Amino acid sequence: VQLQASGGGLVQPGGSLRLSCAASGRTFSGYGMGWFRQAPGKEREFVATINKNNGGTYYADSVKGRFTCSRDNALNTVYLEMNNLKPEDTAVYYCAATSRSGVRSWPNEYDYWGQGTLVTVSS
Repeated sequence: VQLQASGGGLVQPGGSLRLSCAASGRTFSGYGMGWFRQAPGKEREFVATINKNNGGTYYADSVKGRFTCSRDNALNTVYLEMNNLKPEDTAVYYCAATSRSGVRSWPNEYDYWGQGTLVTVSS
């Protein structure tokens, strides 16, 4: 599976962005999808995931209520809608695909990774 993330940019605190991740190469609906982020000097951390079976979602506590993960299997795309952004959300955001079922929140549970897109939240 090849993954291409896009939609990052510079946004003011309180603003919104929508990230997209387009997949190609394998049957998209057969993969759970996740979003991770990595800030400078920090380890990669889990943000959100959407299940391959029923579209169920799971979020990190730090983004719950502000971020929404969704997928469109017809377009082979997963989205991360980010609202009420904070400076601490600044990071490179990565999408990833896993063949495993259920909630997967560890990077080593994912098989394929996109190249990352930078989100900067600053006034």
